[in-house]
Amino acid sequence: MTMDRSNTTDDLLVQLNAIVSEGRNPNTMDIDLLPTEAILRRINREDAQVAPAVATQVPMIAKAVDCIVPRLAAGGRLFYIGAGTSGRLGILDAVECRPTFSVPDDLVQGIIAGGEPAIQFAVEGAEDDREAGVADVKAKQLSAQDVLVGLSASGRTPYVVAALEYANSIGCPTVAVTCNPDSAMMQVANMGICPVVGPEALTGSTRLKSGTAQKLVLNMLSTASMIRLGKTYENLMVDVNASNEKLRARAIRIVMQATDCSREQAEQALKAADNSAKLAILMILTATDAATARGLLESNAGFLRQAAEQASGKESTDA
Repeated sequence: MTMDRSNTTDDLLVQLNAIVSEGRNPNTMDIDLLPTEAILRRINREDAQVAPAVATQVPMIAKAVDCIVPRLAAGGRLFYIGAGTSGRLGILDAVECRPTFSVPDDLVQGIIAGGEPAIQFAVEGAEDDREAGVADVKAKQLSAQDVLVGLSASGRTPYVVAALEYANSIGCPTVAVTCNPDSAMMQVANMGICPVVGPEALTGSTRLKSGTAQKLVLNMLSTASMIRLGKTYENLMVDVNASNEKLRARAIRIVMQATDCSREQAEQALKAADNSAKLAILMILTATDAATARGLLESNAGFLRQAAEQASGKESTDA
């Protein structure tokens, strides 16, 4: 057993030595000697490298979105899977899709190694459990109609790699989001997104630049997909779920911004539209009742701009 563990450690040391995000950052070798403000400026200077690194990956992010959109439109689901920080970031993005875009709870889901306890606490050994990675996606009844996005700064996490391999075996499209170009995930996934942010300010602390890069990529994947699915009008979140006072106020404001109407008109329209900002906006823009506006939305697959243009075309034709 000792020899086996030693061999495993040797192999892992070799892997870590080759991972970009595990290298030592020459810009922060003296960070432990600096006063507080200087420490923060060093971290901020490193963070400034993240957005440009993500920008290099826009073509691959676009490819992933163009894969995700038709599957979600056809009833498929989007899954994020990861361990530790990466897994938590996936869960965060998935959870935020529900109130932001009023999508079903199961449309975008996050899976983390170690299950729910790992959201708050480290679960020892979970990221190395290949069998659990496969079991967890099987438990979600992953199919060829879904999309699986694997998240790992290093790109080597066995839990994630195994899940991606299983997804490939059943014809489910796979996407890797990692910060290490020469990694197992980049080789396994159908599509690879790899913003190379370089060594962390604290060696190996991939919750820093690597985590930020993954968060930016997830923002883009989900937001662009929802825009393509008709969840916005102009740059407004017209499908927002008004589930609390702040969001109810936001819905009123969105209706006002989209139509240039008064607060009173917005509140009246929202009441008639069962608090659907999208429906209320269309009612005001087209001067129609809720039933007519609802029919317009349904005939345009929920795309508000198209529904408004259709109604405008009908009016001009009738005239």
